[in-house]
Amino acid sequence: MEKINPLRSFAERALSYPSFLNMRLLTWVFRFKVKLVGTVGLKIIETDLKRVVFYQKNRKKVQNHIGGVHAAAMALLAESATGFVVGVNLPGDKLPLIKSMHLKYVKRSQGDMRAEAWLTDEQIQQMQTQEKGDILVAVNVSDESGEAPIICEMNWAWLTKSKSQ
Repeated sequence: MEKINPLRSFAERALSYPSFLNMRLLTWVFRFKVKLVGTVGLKIIETDLKRVVFYQKNRKKVQNHIGGVHAAAMALLAESATGFVVGVNLPGDKLPLIKSMHLKYVKRSQGDMRAEAWLTDEQIQQMQTQEKGDILVAVNVSDESGEAPIICEMNWAWLTKSKSQ
């Protein structure tokens, strides 16, 4: 019997609330569970649980020496977006783990950032049926100009949680 995923249950409940509230609730819970996300101020601005869009305001706390969003903050943005879609689509008895991140910084970022990550139906089916495995999660990171200052390849794995978790 498949174990209920508490993150998925909460997200489904949150999405039933009015639009002015549902993304705030999801953001609050995600920031609570992943402390660094709260520190840098990432927000979830859109999701249908197969796809998510995260937002990073270009503010002093996350800037590099030239006033753009820091390279590490861009990596966190991509990792958070991909981790969210993986996390809400795994069965409750599975543990998501980032296996690798390959990041290529291709241009200087301008202003605020967005990351859009998504899973295919086949990937979700694989995550639901395989005891353990890994997938490449698609993610596009763009800045205020609409351009992609970073190209990311995020490989997520999952395995069965140990009894102590």
